[in-house]
Amino acid sequence: MRGSNSNPLRREPIDEEPLPDDEGGLRAPPDLHGWRKAWWWFDFIILVKLARLRFIGILFVIGLIITQWDTLTAYYDRWTRPADGAEATSSDVEYFCPMHPTVVRDNNKEKCPICFMPLSKRKKSSGQPEALPAGIVNRVQLTPYRVVLAGVQTWPVDFYPLAKEITAVGYVEFNERGQRTVSARVAGRIDKLYANETGRMVEAGDELALLYSPDFLVTVENLLNAQRSNNQGLLEGARTRLELLGIDDEQIKEILAAGKSNTHLKIRSPITGHVINKYIREGQYVEEGTPLYEVADLSTVWIQAQVYEDDMTFLPVGLDNSRPTQANGLEVTATTRADPNEEFHGKLAFIYPHVDQDTRTVTVRFEVDNPYPHKLRPGSTANVTLRIQPDQLPMLSSGSNDPVRHEMLSQGKVLAVPESAVIDTGSQRIVYRESSPGTFEGVEVKLGPRMSGTQGEVLYPVLSGLEQGDMIVTSGSFLVDAETRLNPAAGSIYFGGSGGSQGKQGTVTVVRPTTPDDPNAKIEAALAKLSPADRKLAETQKFCPVLPDSRLGGMGTPVKLTVDGQPVFVCCSGCTKKALANPKATLAAVELLKADKPAVDEAQDSATKSSPSNVEDPDISAALEELSPADRDLARAQRFCPVLDESRLGSMGPPVKVMIEGQPVFLCCVGCQEKALKNPQATLARVGELKRAQAGSLQK
Repeated sequence: MRGSNSNPLRREPIDEEPLPDDEGGLRAPPDLHGWRKAWWWFDFIILVKLARLRFIGILFVIGLIITQWDTLTAYYDRWTRPADGAEATSSDVEYFCPMHPTVVRDNNKEKCPICFMPLSKRKKSSGQPEALPAGIVNRVQLTPYRVVLAGVQTWPVDFYPLAKEITAVGYVEFNERGQRTVSARVAGRIDKLYANETGRMVEAGDELALLYSPDFLVTVENLLNAQRSNNQGLLEGARTRLELLGIDDEQIKEILAAGKSNTHLKIRSPITGHVINKYIREGQYVEEGTPLYEVADLSTVWIQAQVYEDDMTFLPVGLDNSRPTQANGLEVTATTRADPNEEFHGKLAFIYPHVDQDTRTVTVRFEVDNPYPHKLRPGSTANVTLRIQPDQLPMLSSGSNDPVRHEMLSQGKVLAVPESAVIDTGSQRIVYRESSPGTFEGVEVKLGPRMSGTQGEVLYPVLSGLEQGDMIVTSGSFLVDAETRLNPAAGSIYFGGSGGSQGKQGTVTVVRPTTPDDPNAKIEAALAKLSPADRKLAETQKFCPVLPDSRLGGMGTPVKLTVDGQPVFVCCSGCTKKALANPKATLAAVELLKADKPAVDEAQDSATKSSPSNVEDPDISAALEELSPADRDLARAQRFCPVLDESRLGSMGPPVKVMIEGQPVFLCCVGCQEKALKNPQATLARVGELKRAQAGSLQK
């Protein structure tokens, strides 16, 4: 009998033996009928027997979804895509990142890949992106902390005395024009050798050998007979024959004074030098024309150096090889291994007309003075340096029509930048120029050959891209370039900076992330971009007539306008429209600015106080109408720009919306965006103050 708490579907054990036709218990109990029997089969098939198979099936489905995820998402995009793709493409709305304006998308489903902030909505072409000028490849802005941390140092571009130096290895050789061969002018016998060894130094006129010659004796007898007979014709003929034999006037006078024949001919050295070859010995018979000695003059020597083909373009083209001592002023300095601390100076004498195919070099020859004691010894090696002046390089002398450059070139000076400032990418050369404090522009430059300064420093002449007075980065330029090229989040270092880390010795860097900008330096750099006349006018005006609290140069290079024929400067392009809308008021404000700045402030304050705070200018209302209803309410609640406190939102056109730490902030113009994003906490605090002030004024 079943208990009261027993499961009605559970079958009590029966002591009876299983029926013969029971196949392994795959049948429902015979006493179950209807829904009880159906429940038994559901429990048997679904909940008990196939649990493992169900688990395996679920894993299979999950794996299939993972492997085919890309296909599924593609189908999803296809199903959710608007029917008219052309209409979506032609939408006039785009989404951008306020922190990184270069990030622009067509939908708001994505986030900024750099800072992961939500994208903001705007009309296309309303972002007013500033196109990089021609020749500028990139631009980066660093905080003062980053500038100091990277060790960035600047250097002014100016004219410097330079010279192109070519170094080569040369060999000291005899000056071929100073070599003489002493030969026998008559046949005879060598009876005496005074210079009896090779290498001996001899002076011009020193006796080298005594030669006995019957032909010489006959000529001397003819001279004496002509003297005795007082036959001047025969006397002059005999004297001439003796001179042709190498007898000088002194020897002829000695023979005539003695009145007797001289049996030996004295062979003398024609030059001062040393004997490099001796071809005879005492007692040797020689024929007429037989070489006796080779004598070389060492007062000057040749240095023949090998110059590579790449440097051939710097060698002078119009060198007069027939007059090698001129050398067109191309100087050479040589040092030898024997005297490495002594320099020997000479000039280029000859350029060989062919190139050695084995070494791919051309041989150039220099003639160098070798004063006593003749330290330059033929056969020794020498390190040669050719110094070519810039006016001798065609690429510098004919590359510019600037009269200032030509004048400085005539003085040996060239507009140049140091080697450390040049970044060579292979396809272009880039120099980073500081356009304003903390802002660096990568300028593509065209440079001349590698040259040397007066102190041996390496510089490159500038052919185009930079001008005199530009401040360029010399130390840290590779770090600046790396931030713009290798780091996709380079924009994150534009504003603010990270803290210094503590070293192993517990020393903390003295440069703080909160290092402030120097506003005066920024203004000076911005005004320096103007012409001298415009800069003087801007310094006289000093403030913007539209935003009297905005210093000219504080928002970049001032914008010059012509209002009723008079030059007027405004702080940024956002003030242009308002300045031109009311020319008389603009000119009046400029006159007050030039006369007395406080008078303008007082006039503006009185005008502000006289007008109710809840009355809105029609131009401002029109500018705010271009915003969405939600943004318009937020802009009116903020009312003023957090960067320029006196600037009403909408007074300079539609306000600019930026997202700072997820909160919408409105600015009067694009020029305030940089300063607002530089210190987010201060900007948000100021926005809160503006909103509270506006709420209080409305309550009153």
